[in-house]
Amino acid sequence: MNLAVIFFTAWMVGFSGAMAPGPISTLVVTQASRRGFWAGPLLTLGHAIAEAAIVSALALGLRELLAASRLPMAIALVGGPVLVWMGVGTLRDALRQPALMPQAATGEAKQSRWGPVGAGIAASISNPYWLVWWGTVGASYVVLSLQRGAPGLAAFYGGHILSDLSWNSLLAFLMASGRRWLPANAVRAFLAVAGAFLVVLGAYFAATGLRLLTGQ
Repeated sequence: MNLAVIFFTAWMVGFSGAMAPGPISTLVVTQASRRGFWAGPLLTLGHAIAEAAIVSALALGLRELLAASRLPMAIALVGGPVLVWMGVGTLRDALRQPALMPQAATGEAKQSRWGPVGAGIAASISNPYWLVWWGTVGASYVVLSLQRGAPGLAAFYGGHILSDLSWNSLLAFLMASGRRWLPANAVRAFLAVAGAFLVVLGAYFAATGLRLLTGQ
């Protein structure tokens, strides 16, 4: 595989994953409705930081550790409550009319530019299925890319992150622009659904961790 093929296939595989509903895409929707378009790229930056760390670790031989059954269990037990906490915060914001106004969102974004970046990191590492994906599909791609050395690994990572950036930026643009013409109640309802999704997803992750812990 040459570098162009590695880049393109990584983009295609990554895009299919980015489009699936999950913590990151849900946070993009909720954050962009409050902070505006740049919440999408900033959340992606946080996600990219987490993925740069795991790609580097895999390149150094961490695949066996990710395959250990207790690591996904620990991530699920810790990450589940984190996602529930994020979801509850989103639900709370959905009930606050001023928090959904463009002026308030703009001010919030100016005061805390690093908020979405931290949220992107937290949402990534709190998802046990993220580790499972990287321990299987991602690890295989890293091994394949390393046949071309560091340039191959960079091509894989670049293509993968570009897929996340493309999709998350599109979602953020739709939410930020839609905020100007959608009724406030519609935006609040959308945020409430997204918040509920995070709560349910977090509860599911925590329950999965408990099942792994008890061996059921």
